[in-house]
Amino acid sequence: MAVKNVGVLKEVKDSEYRVGIVPSIARDLVARGLTVFVEKNAGTAIGITDEDYLRAGAEIVSADKIYAECELIVKVKEPQPEECKQLHKGQTLFTFLHLARDPLQAKLLIESGCTAIAYETVTDSSGGLPIIGAMSEISGRLSVKIAAMHLEKPYGGPGILLSGVPGVSAASVIIIGAGVSGTNALRVAVGLGARVTVLDTVIARLRLLDSQFGSYINTVFSTQDAIERYVKDADVVIGAVLVPGASTPKLITRAMVKGMKPGSVIVDMSIDQGGCSETSRVTRLSAPTYVEEGVTHYCVDNMGACVARTATYALNHTTMPFIIRLAEMGVREACLAEPHLLHGLNIHNGQVTHAGVAESLGYTYVAPEKALG
Repeated sequence: MAVKNVGVLKEVKDSEYRVGIVPSIARDLVARGLTVFVEKNAGTAIGITDEDYLRAGAEIVSADKIYAECELIVKVKEPQPEECKQLHKGQTLFTFLHLARDPLQAKLLIESGCTAIAYETVTDSSGGLPIIGAMSEISGRLSVKIAAMHLEKPYGGPGILLSGVPGVSAASVIIIGAGVSGTNALRVAVGLGARVTVLDTVIARLRLLDSQFGSYINTVFSTQDAIERYVKDADVVIGAVLVPGASTPKLITRAMVKGMKPGSVIVDMSIDQGGCSETSRVTRLSAPTYVEEGVTHYCVDNMGACVARTATYALNHTTMPFIIRLAEMGVREACLAEPHLLHGLNIHNGQVTHAGVAESLGYTYVAPEKALG
């Protein structure tokens, strides 16, 4: 059954400025006969005004009206507890969820009876993760810039220039994971002149990077021994590990962190799913770092909000086709007809429909096809 009303909420997560639907996408939805409700001031932090939405044919309303009347709600980040409590049966939430590291959110979504489709587990025809991939490109590129800044003295670092200068060695950057975020981090690190080592368990991926970057990088098959050896001498460690829907394995132990050089930096981009270091814990843009075992940790779980306008448009370009399918076909029909959306289904009518989430949180897994009937 097709959706009539699509809602766009203003993000309430700390320092989150992105918005789920921009005016150009809203205009397309309105042209397809849908009513688009946008919460007042949803996009003002990134220069998108309520007038922009009105010109696109959307209506500016309160959050309460969106929760009451919209069958489909589109967001950016996971709903906070007060938001989860306003969701209800028959309503679909389409957003980043990262449930494996968030048992409270999972519990509240299950209790609400809503349908929750997670950006981070929606797939594409090549087996990739197109929505989270768009944000991973941004996070990867930001990670090296952030690490370089925190090596500087004013930010608590030892005073190291990432690129070095003639006669002084460049910084050592270790990237664990050669997926989208890791590869984008690698590109920036190489461009800035760092000494880069990338570790991964997929030889084909390492071979591809070696063919692209040659002697500019060092590729290493990832084992606990290799991680321990390279992390110890690193100036920067970038965690770029992803297991779709499931908790991230703790590949960096506390002992490894303790053995790192004082003032070195860990940027854990895996923190959305729990982080790949035993010393990682979620931080916010308002207080992005902490020091553990003498090492600066940057573990912000919404890095894209640093460049919220760029990230918003990049996100919208990848979510738009899925939003249209959900709106025009209805959630059940769209998911059953589109296996990539079906992979995104995490919770439906009080059931956990993603195997990784169920395993991570100890819930019974119900196949999404079965849950949808």
